[in-house]
Amino acid sequence: MERFPDFYGMEELLTEEQLLVRQSVHEFCQREIRPIIEDHAQKATFPRHLVPKMGEMGLFGPTIPETYGGLGADYITYGLMMQELERVDSGIRSTASVQGSLVMFPIFEFGSEAQKAKYLPKLASGEWLGSFGLTEPDFGSNPGGMLTHFREEGDFLILNGSKTWISNAPFCDIAVVWAKNEQGRIKGLIVERGMEGFSTPEIKNKWSLRASATGELVFDEVKVPKSNLLPGADGLRSPLKCLDNARYGISWGAIGAAVDCYLTAKQYALERIQFDKPIASFQLTQKKLAEFLTEITKAQLLTWKLGVNKNAGKASSAQISMAKRNNVAMALNIAREARQILGGNGITGEFSIMRHMNNLESVITYEGTHDIHLLILGQEITGIPAFK
Repeated sequence: MERFPDFYGMEELLTEEQLLVRQSVHEFCQREIRPIIEDHAQKATFPRHLVPKMGEMGLFGPTIPETYGGLGADYITYGLMMQELERVDSGIRSTASVQGSLVMFPIFEFGSEAQKAKYLPKLASGEWLGSFGLTEPDFGSNPGGMLTHFREEGDFLILNGSKTWISNAPFCDIAVVWAKNEQGRIKGLIVERGMEGFSTPEIKNKWSLRASATGELVFDEVKVPKSNLLPGADGLRSPLKCLDNARYGISWGAIGAAVDCYLTAKQYALERIQFDKPIASFQLTQKKLAEFLTEITKAQLLTWKLGVNKNAGKASSAQISMAKRNNVAMALNIAREARQILGGNGITGEFSIMRHMNNLESVITYEGTHDIHLLILGQEITGIPAFK
């Protein structure tokens, strides 16, 4: 089967090192994840044994400097890694996105030197798993309205509140939590497993991201040492900067899911015989496949240029919103149409398409909903915010 659709010869724009990383991550995913992922999705279990293996592969925080356990890689390399992970499952890519962009990045960006030295190497290796606490039961698209708060008591911060829809929560060793201080200012804290009053109940009965662990973060008078406060994080801008990094990775990852659906449908169409010929010979099937490749190629060009901008420190939040919104919708549409090419077989676990479709229903909502990203672009165009 074709490995990397490249209709416009975009590999010429990638370095030899980027191509080698993509190949090694591709082989890792096909060897370690693809054979087991369907079973975990069917059973709604998280393949936790993969975490240290992913750490060994450098999949956690690859853009973090080597000093702290990262690879010191550029953002296009990071994007290619996320793309290969999501080719096998959005939930597994979510695990890596949260660990790298939402836990390691804020500690690196806003943390003290002591915090970086303590947490980053163990997160990079997969010895520790992290989660990111921003969304609350009553505040999703409006995180600034959060109710989670803390007060000072001696050498401690007393944390109360809850977060929900948190990837990695049930198994996390630490959580980067966003809460308001007594003045109502949003700050970042590192909460560790084992702190009294900190619990992480799992959210069950999901139809989507079933191989990913999702839960709540609950804080009942949790005593957090003041040394766990991220000194450089101040205001809502800090967690939103983390989300930009994660959304960037999603824009690449979604292409991976689309590619897997496209290649699965293409192979099936070439092999499935109806009316004495392969269904790939029918005009409507060819129309679908041609549109799949067109949309994937457009998304590849979009994310490559976004990666160039990101490496140069010039990728704006609105640019990232455009790529995340476009690419996830593109992948979801391809998953739905590809499922039709497979007919009834498309709903079974023998093929990956239905799992991708279900997963992408979450991806199109999390890290900024499809509509919110549209409004972010609207504000960028007009200068008028439509959601405040």
